[in-house]
Amino acid sequence: MHKIAPTLVMNKTLGTILKIVLPLTISALILWWMYRGMNWQEVSDALSGGMNWTWMLLSLPFGILAEALRGLRWRLALEPLGEHPRNNTCINAIFLSYGSSLVVPRVGEFLRCGVLKRYDGVSFARSMGTVVTERCIDIIIILVLSGITVLLQIPVFARIAKETGMSLDGMLSKFTPMGYAVTIACVVLIVGMGWWLSRKLGIFSRVQGVLKELRSGLFSVRYIRQRGLFILYSLGIWVSYFLHFYLTFYCFSYTEHLGVSVAMVAFVVGTFAVLVPTPNGAGPWHFAVKTVLVLFGVCQTDAVVFVLIVHTIQTALVALLGAYSSLALSLTKKVKRE
Repeated sequence: MHKIAPTLVMNKTLGTILKIVLPLTISALILWWMYRGMNWQEVSDALSGGMNWTWMLLSLPFGILAEALRGLRWRLALEPLGEHPRNNTCINAIFLSYGSSLVVPRVGEFLRCGVLKRYDGVSFARSMGTVVTERCIDIIIILVLSGITVLLQIPVFARIAKETGMSLDGMLSKFTPMGYAVTIACVVLIVGMGWWLSRKLGIFSRVQGVLKELRSGLFSVRYIRQRGLFILYSLGIWVSYFLHFYLTFYCFSYTEHLGVSVAMVAFVVGTFAVLVPTPNGAGPWHFAVKTVLVLFGVCQTDAVVFVLIVHTIQTALVALLGAYSSLALSLTKKVKRE
């Protein structure tokens, strides 16, 4: 018995280290590979006058709105369970969850449930169940968006192939061996993360009382009274995310002419890339969006400058919202529940 305990502690510690170090290492390696040999003066020139900052500033409120709508939607999902957290607590919990995930990927899902438990007395298991529900709904929306994007972009891809003489083989030839390696590594990581989560949920579900509350959270959406508002929030979240990204196209001369159709392709591909467990998708997102821009005619150098600047600024916004929520929550009174 005494020998087992240290082993369990060691395994848990190793697992925690891997969850932090591995994503950061993968992100750093992909970013190093993409920006090795980069002429950083081009980035400096873009920031100092080569880009239109007005459009960048206009894009930022949509990033804030997307997270705020997540908080409001989450509150609606909790109501059928008899949980009534405050709007500001839900929104700040979302801000903090995304900010914390910049340090430890995916930890925010647990942290935001802990925030509601601490400040509004909401059952952790029930709120976690609604988080799973939200993720399922988001996946459905992304799959629908992906299907629509593919169908709408068939003429676009056909036109590009005709005008440039570029076949599918020609497009794939733009991938270097390292590009293929990065793509395969990202897919393996997504599958591995899914397997790890399934194991964790399997262990979690062995506790009968917790499982009951988790299941009630999962199916709470069926009993939401304001279903129209819930759907509106869900659509608003993804419209806001898209505008948060799309408006940045107008910041640069080499992307402002690409239009909504190309932005939608890059947005969908980038969304799938963020599934790779790295801080805010750093690395995989850069690689995915850069690849799309190159396929649509943006030169390699301009594409990497675009993704670097856009992702850095949007990540800084997430960090600032996380810092704000931490301060706001420290000033929030806890609700005592009998």
